[in-house]
Amino acid sequence: MHDPLSLPPGAHLLVADAPAQLLPARELMAFTLASHIILVPLGVALPLITLIMHYRGLRRSDPTALLLARRWSAVMALQFAVGVVTGTVLSFEFGLLWPGLMGRWGDVFGIGFGVEAWAFFLEAVLIAVYLYGWRRLPARTHFLLGLPLPAAALLGTFGILAANSWMNTPQGFRLDSTGNPVDVDVWKAVFTPMFGPQFWHFVVAMFMTAGFVVAGVYAVGILKGRRDHYHRIGFAVPFTVAAILTPVQFVLGDFIARSVFHQQPIKFAAMELVWETDTHVPEYIFGRLHPDGTVTGGIRIPQLDSVLAGFRPDTQVTGLTSVPASDRPDPTEATIVHWAFDIMVVIGSLLGLLVLCYAWAVWRRRKRPAAERLPGSRWFYRGAACAGAASVVAVECGWIATEVGRQPWIVYQNMRVAEAVTSTRPATLWTMFGVVIVVYAFIFGSLLAVLLKLRTRWRLEDAAAGAASPAEGPETETPYGPRAAVPGPAARTGARAGEDGTP
Repeated sequence: MHDPLSLPPGAHLLVADAPAQLLPARELMAFTLASHIILVPLGVALPLITLIMHYRGLRRSDPTALLLARRWSAVMALQFAVGVVTGTVLSFEFGLLWPGLMGRWGDVFGIGFGVEAWAFFLEAVLIAVYLYGWRRLPARTHFLLGLPLPAAALLGTFGILAANSWMNTPQGFRLDSTGNPVDVDVWKAVFTPMFGPQFWHFVVAMFMTAGFVVAGVYAVGILKGRRDHYHRIGFAVPFTVAAILTPVQFVLGDFIARSVFHQQPIKFAAMELVWETDTHVPEYIFGRLHPDGTVTGGIRIPQLDSVLAGFRPDTQVTGLTSVPASDRPDPTEATIVHWAFDIMVVIGSLLGLLVLCYAWAVWRRRKRPAAERLPGSRWFYRGAACAGAASVVAVECGWIATEVGRQPWIVYQNMRVAEAVTSTRPATLWTMFGVVIVVYAFIFGSLLAVLLKLRTRWRLEDAAAGAASPAEGPETETPYGPRAAVPGPAARTGARAGEDGTP
């Protein structure tokens, strides 16, 4: 809650004029989007990572790789089902919570949501074919039918990022005498100045996050002493995907920050806590912005912000005070944006160091057999186990920096958030918020329970099949061909009795 005494000049009127339903609407939208985005990395990137493992299995006739791909496909289908539910809730919320946005601007940027809907439909069909194709289709045919999956996942991302980038840099329309958009140019509305930077930065972030999340599961197994073939390639393939893309993300991150500097200078000022337009602007690592423009706490590096923005210390950086207080984030919002941006950068830097350790270890062991090329340090695997959760936090922080940094605009410089909000009573919105929290807790709890159930079932299968070759892991049955008969309880009891030498 804001302290009225700490508000910038002129902001008292803004708070007084803000509709009472604005706060619950924003909180509800923020919660559902923050929950949904946890699932997005696996939805976007797991199909490609699974197909890479699938290809490895076919190329090297490796049944372990094929089994991993088959199991990942089950996880892929499960998270897609949950992601469709949470994504559908978000789609309804755009219309229910922000009718002013959709009613006035839907004809301009709504095509992005249409593309996403078609992508969801296409991806659902492709996942169903791929999931049920195991042991039912010839190996080559099955793999080829899975190849469109990553493209369908990226198509959905394309639609959503087209809509969001338009909200950040709206174009492709003309306003008539009543202020309504006319003469819509769909091409320009989709490919806005921020679309390219946002799309590629987001896509690479999704692949990095998914790679680190999946690899983290097997890093935990390796820490528990399971260094068999199953855990080695289960770790190596997704972690290598993330490692390859990490340096690419550093370049894309710099590019999108520079794009924000040119296209949304006020958002950039909030990200860097720049109060007044000036040259030789210092860089603050963390810190807090106060209503008088001072920054306390954090680490101050002289002139670095100007250097990062324009490669020269005399680069002029636009400050927050260059626009009226009603057209910019308040000091608290700016501090939130700044912290979110800095946390994202710090996590990205730590992940970069982890990738360097991985590359160095693999290069040093390049002449060893493939089974011995992975790092041996337990500290490395501890870091890899944490990398998945850290990358999810970085994704959340990137979303916060993007959305809060645009405040108070829902359509940058064209419509304020307060103008778009629903007229529904605040009490109803708060009730809806509570219901959504309960429903989402049930949905994500169910997802976790099913994943744990799958893990337990797979471990039992591995234990039953792995007695003959525990060193290399129990995954010996190929996913193609007829299913093996599952022994009943009596047969399993008899097998155990034979192994023990008892009747």
